[in-house]
Amino acid sequence: MKLMIKSGVYKKGSINFLDVYSEVLSSLPREAGSILSFIGVTRALGLENKEVKKLVMESYEDVANQVINEICRDVERKYKALFVGIYHLVGEFDIGEPLVFVIVVSKNRKEGFEAIKEAIERYKSEPALWKKEVYINGSYEWISHA
Repeated sequence: MKLMIKSGVYKKGSINFLDVYSEVLSSLPREAGSILSFIGVTRALGLENKEVKKLVMESYEDVANQVINEICRDVERKYKALFVGIYHLVGEFDIGEPLVFVIVVSKNRKEGFEAIKEAIERYKSEPALWKKEVYINGSYEWISHA
């Protein structure tokens, strides 16, 4: 299953997660039995339960895109998923704003749930992504592997 909107890192505002979802629906293979999705949003509490004012996401895009696409291919093969997509935004985010979208199309829900869990865990640790938590008190903390 190929989409026009490729998995990877995008500047905030350059793609809409609903557009990706719509494209998945319009490209759905006949053998698809489930679509699972996850949207990660900016939390109000950061490290050590500090109150977060905003989040700044940065990446080394070329490397991050390569790793994200490897994760998608690996997870597709391992769980025989029909499609795995990971779309991560970079830029500045207020509390509650979406910053990552993961979507899995599978023949059945069991493999789909396993696939989306692995895709989420791996995007959180492998790509060249960093987040800067800016706290209410004006201090901040850089965190690798967002």
